[in-house]
Amino acid sequence: MSLGLTALELARIQFAFTVSFHIIFPATSIGLACFLALLEWKWLRTQNPIYKDLFKYWIKIFAVAFAMGVVSGVVMAYQFGTNWSEFSRIAGSVTGPLLTYEVLSAFFLEAGFLGIMLFGWGRVGPKAHFFATLMVAIGTCISMFWILSSNSWMQTPQGFAIENGMIVPTDWWAIVFNPSFPYRFAHMGTAAFLVSSLLVVGTAGWHLLKGRRDELVKKSFSMGLWMVLLTSCLQVVIGDNHGLNTLEHQPTKLAAIEGHWETNHDHGMPLLLFALPDMENERNSVELGIPNLGSLILTHSMEGKVSGLKDFIPEDRPNVPIVFWSFRVMVGLGMLMVLMSCTALWLRKTGRLYESKRFHTFATLMGPTGYIALLAGWVTTEVGRQPWVVYGVLRTQEGLSHTVTADQVGLSLIIFVLVYTVVFGTGIYYMLKLIKSGPVHIDSIDHQPAGPGHFKTPLRPLSAVEASIDSTDSSDSNCKENPHD
Repeated sequence: MSLGLTALELARIQFAFTVSFHIIFPATSIGLACFLALLEWKWLRTQNPIYKDLFKYWIKIFAVAFAMGVVSGVVMAYQFGTNWSEFSRIAGSVTGPLLTYEVLSAFFLEAGFLGIMLFGWGRVGPKAHFFATLMVAIGTCISMFWILSSNSWMQTPQGFAIENGMIVPTDWWAIVFNPSFPYRFAHMGTAAFLVSSLLVVGTAGWHLLKGRRDELVKKSFSMGLWMVLLTSCLQVVIGDNHGLNTLEHQPTKLAAIEGHWETNHDHGMPLLLFALPDMENERNSVELGIPNLGSLILTHSMEGKVSGLKDFIPEDRPNVPIVFWSFRVMVGLGMLMVLMSCTALWLRKTGRLYESKRFHTFATLMGPTGYIALLAGWVTTEVGRQPWVVYGVLRTQEGLSHTVTADQVGLSLIIFVLVYTVVFGTGIYYMLKLIKSGPVHIDSIDHQPAGPGHFKTPLRPLSAVEASIDSTDSSDSNCKENPHD
């Protein structure tokens, strides 16, 4: 079952596979939780039923994403104990408490108020329900805080000492607020809001293409586009500052991102738009770039010096082609998001935002790009850190369990792939069905009896989603074009 690969290679593939599945669900729930809090606040302030109907629609998708995020997160702890037990033994005194803080401060907060948020509408007062929604939204952000702190410490470790081959914490303030943490927290948080806002925009754009012109779809489209405009432009600024931080603390990763082999001593570094990095011959076999622009962006000088990959021994370099191209996928999609936002502004001004089918097609296609950019950015971050699991301190090979074999990891990887395909494939299919159905006016549902003994009383978390996964799609009745349009 080793598939011709070593235990280290298989363990890395397994972790990459599971974390790639996991990251998309927390990113969705973080953004949607804050969106739901905004919708409920707008409803409390204006009493406009549009916001209440949108809340009751998007909370269904949030419930599915949250449930799958929790389930997929459990597997990460499993791998730390089996495939990466040496990493846990050596660095566990730092990473263990950080993850414990996440459970104590965030998970309990989310768990305590999630039930009220999902099932408390009409059972508790409006302000109490809004408070629960707000606590869940804050809880998701606190969870992201601790997870990003732990991961950022692995990227730029500070506040520790090495005693008897073990990493021992000496300054928790330096550990939590390590040099890359503020930039990575802002970058990931903005990415989560981008993911969810693009999901909202893509969903509304699809329904606009199908002919719907009701206020539910229009409001979703408008609110989502405003959020994409804000977060995509903000991400450009955050990304630039994050790049400067990476240049200072992880120069090898930065050199791989830029495809930069030779340190430029007497000329500016170009910004490569296209390249085919050749790690064996330590050069780019083909490249196309803009002269001096790389130095200008990274050093704010046309001839600023940037260390090349040849300044570092081959054993300390990451996989350059993967890092180079994953970064460009992320940035390229980010530029498309900015373009979509600017186009939306122009269409608003001309009064054609809800009538331009070409733009609706563009917006629908952009819906999943948030997830693609998120995964591309995560690949850039994690592959760019290699060959270190704790940058400059502990190599990935040294973190691997001594007793695990390639056959064991290969077998568990195959099992994970099969189980994930069934479980999360079903969950994603369910979310797509909910997206296809679209938001509807549901005032009549509020008048149905609820409470013990009534069929609307939820008995389990996914009861927040009333639709059956194999039910006949009735969205066609909601997609008829308004005769006045």
